[in-house]
Amino acid sequence: METTGTLTETQKKYLRSRAHALNPVVLVGQHGLKPTVLEEITGALDYHQLIKIKLSVGDRDLRNEMIEQILQYSQSQLIQRVGNVAVLYRRNPDRPDILKEQAF
Repeated sequence: METTGTLTETQKKYLRSRAHALNPVVLVGQHGLKPTVLEEITGALDYHQLIKIKLSVGDRDLRNEMIEQILQYSQSQLIQRVGNVAVLYRRNPDRPDILKEQAF
């Protein structure tokens, strides 16, 4: 599992535009971050590289803490967070890189 390097603002902007049309693939609910949820996020990142997750927890601080735990566990990067939805990116070296489709 390769961790992605630092993305430029242009790359982040491109990923945000690609993520706009995506639906959340993982929903984190009242039961919080269980190991199965973290594994599902990791699997989704392996396959899609760019995913949206929805965190349906009431407290903003708890939501931010959960996002931080997800980022550390999955070794992904936070591209954007709007309300209860976070967009994550992690390069999968075994699949075509979605950033290579765009010339920077």
